[in-house]
Amino acid sequence: MRVLILLLALASLAAAPAPEIPVETYTLDNGLTVILSRDDRLPVVAVELRYLVGSAHEPKGRSGFAHLFEHLMFQGSKSFDDEYFKPFAPIGGMVNGTTNTDRTNYYERVPKGYLELALWMESDRMAGLPDVLTQAKLDNQRDVVKNERRQRYENTPYGLFWKHVQHELHPEGHPYHHTTIGSHEDLTAASLADVKGFFRQYYAPANAVLTIVGDFEPDATKALVARYFGPLPAGERAPTPQAALPSPTAKHLKTTDDVKLARVHLAWPTPALYAAGDAEMDILASVLTDGKSSRLYKPLVYEQKVAKDVAAFQLSRGLGSVFIIQATVAPDRTVAELEAALSAALKAALATPPTADEMARVVNGWRKSFYGRVESVLSRAQLLSGYWHATGKADYLAEDLARYTELDAATVHAAALRWLPLDKALRIDIEPGAQSETLTAVEGAQ
Repeated sequence: MRVLILLLALASLAAAPAPEIPVETYTLDNGLTVILSRDDRLPVVAVELRYLVGSAHEPKGRSGFAHLFEHLMFQGSKSFDDEYFKPFAPIGGMVNGTTNTDRTNYYERVPKGYLELALWMESDRMAGLPDVLTQAKLDNQRDVVKNERRQRYENTPYGLFWKHVQHELHPEGHPYHHTTIGSHEDLTAASLADVKGFFRQYYAPANAVLTIVGDFEPDATKALVARYFGPLPAGERAPTPQAALPSPTAKHLKTTDDVKLARVHLAWPTPALYAAGDAEMDILASVLTDGKSSRLYKPLVYEQKVAKDVAAFQLSRGLGSVFIIQATVAPDRTVAELEAALSAALKAALATPPTADEMARVVNGWRKSFYGRVESVLSRAQLLSGYWHATGKADYLAEDLARYTELDAATVHAAALRWLPLDKALRIDIEPGAQSETLTAVEGAQ
């Protein structure tokens, strides 16, 4: 009976269409793109302001500028020269910002009665942040970012892998060659004039997307948007960085870190976010390592016990993605043993298409994840603006879900064979020892 109930539940989930969500997109005269999605189930509203600038826009010698500026945006603006979080704490608001290779975003989730506060605060720092940006604020946040870099990369086990894979997979001059957080040297070199120039170039209505999701009145909200953002000078839309997808190249490198167990990483360049092949690689990653019966976990961790853990994932981005497989050597086993077992297991895993059961399990998992992303007003705001940024269409929900639900096993298998040539992987081993930011080539590796 339980099995029947489970099968019926899975069938119901598989048949469920994409949720119908109202989405309206329009543009102010100064170029600001506005996305509205009303949802009155809860008396809350989310505001996201996405600037179309990320670390991919940074020239050589200026790495980390986009992320550094994210921090500076919380240090006060012309009409509110104080910590940005202060007005939101008493009302239970959620406030933050993030930076990646392709964009920087700032967001607030507040009770519906405080939508105007969020819009005023965002517009004020878009309009007047340079007026109150001082050397002291820059120095303070530069130190904060340096500490964040240490925490995320240098003081996190295996954390420097992310620097290495960016650098090794993308050639010099590629917008993704450096990390989003930047180098200590470039952060130190940033001057007040440099930072103000960065703001004037990228932080303008024509280079931004304002998304509002939740319990709001559309006409009143449009009036507020026009009032607070309409008078701002347009600025210019930043050109999207261009770069060809790198070719996979066989390379075997190693380094050391303050870790107890060695870890082996394999990486390949793969299709960009929403491009053909991106969803296939997401599905493949789940087939390989999601669950104890998955194609890599079962032989490596459960049966042979040569790996402590194994994971595969598609890191999707606008100019090109990266597919990564990582496995940690089990205690009392060696890198050589893991290498042999991983090579054999991966070869076997890619030899045949996913089974019908594997496809059903994995696709339903992705469907569940999709519903989770549209359930929250805040995550939905970020999703809709991301759709607009990448596809030019904020109402992309049905197409996004269909990328997964309409896939078949043969298509996933063809993508795996095309994008994961086993003889052309970037391999980076991190072994126990004193931490080093230097990679060395492994003798005999092709």
